[in-house]
Amino acid sequence: MKKHILITGGAGFIGSFLVDKLIELGHEVTIFDNLEPQVHHNIFPPYLNKKANFVRGDVRDYSALKESVLKADIIFNFAARVGVGQSMYQISDYIHTNELGTANLMHALANEKHHVKKIIVASSMSIYGDGSYFCENCKKEVFDVERTPEQIKKHLWDPFCPVCKSVLKPIPTKETKPLSSTSVYAISKKNQEELTLNVGLAYGIPAVALRFFNTYGPRQSLSNPYTGVAAIFMSRIKNGKEPLIFEDGNQSRDFVSVHDVVQSCILAMEKDAANYETFNVGSGEKITIKQIADTLLNIFGSNLKPKPNLEYRKGDVRHCFADISKIKSKLGYSPKITLKEGMEELVEWSRSQEANDKVTEAYAELKKKKLI
Repeated sequence: MKKHILITGGAGFIGSFLVDKLIELGHEVTIFDNLEPQVHHNIFPPYLNKKANFVRGDVRDYSALKESVLKADIIFNFAARVGVGQSMYQISDYIHTNELGTANLMHALANEKHHVKKIIVASSMSIYGDGSYFCENCKKEVFDVERTPEQIKKHLWDPFCPVCKSVLKPIPTKETKPLSSTSVYAISKKNQEELTLNVGLAYGIPAVALRFFNTYGPRQSLSNPYTGVAAIFMSRIKNGKEPLIFEDGNQSRDFVSVHDVVQSCILAMEKDAANYETFNVGSGEKITIKQIADTLLNIFGSNLKPKPNLEYRKGDVRHCFADISKIKSKLGYSPKITLKEGMEELVEWSRSQEANDKVTEAYAELKKKKLI
């Protein structure tokens, strides 16, 4: 059945691919987006689906947002400022956009007459803080880890067991892991998620939180130094510069193609089993940051060599990759795009894109703020 679907932040990287898929499925889609200059560089996105309704507005503007909410059957809330490092000094902007924007959305659902049947919020793996670990000496899982300043100064990058002090082994992170936000961005995403689930439950509006892991693919801004690491690396490579890698490059994440993220969104929208639940959305694979750099350099055909700078950026975690058994069993999610396929797609798309490398500038700002 045809539905009217509102996507806040729908002009962005992930949102725009979701718009395409929803229109392909026969739905009517409204994009509500303020076209953030850091992301869109004062250019209207040429990739936006012309069959979608576009409303230029800011989620912090309650009146403007309310008008779009009242017309919707389903809402995807993707509007957010993104970036761990930048969030640590642009604190007010991140909190106002991510939390107040979501608060406005939930306020409308609680106080206005509407016909919204489900809301899906884009949450983040960042809310976990560091991922899950296993101590092979103590034979138990460890969730609450800390990397001390003294440890970092010695370049002992991996966390130690709080009991026996042996190096911990990273294991897949489940949705049940206690949350431990290590950045302002993570705090704001955690609050977005909790606001959505809490108000949804209180008012009987099915709500779903999708905890996206490191999403990559075409349409990610190559000139935004606070976007995903794959796009940042790609920007550097296109400008003849080696990827900037913190620590020793062996820190790991879960990299998931935007196409698989869209798959998870459609499943969350269509299946009642998703209602009032949280789900990890990833590939389920542990990939190091250095592996990503090497893969992109190899596909691009570059002779550059990534050189880890052995510096620690405050707010970063060592290891975090997804256990995706819950979303597979409850919703039937199955990642389709391999890392090689996804990175080849990103490289091919990037060849025709302008990439202004602003990483050095962003690095200098973080240094100035003593965040490195």
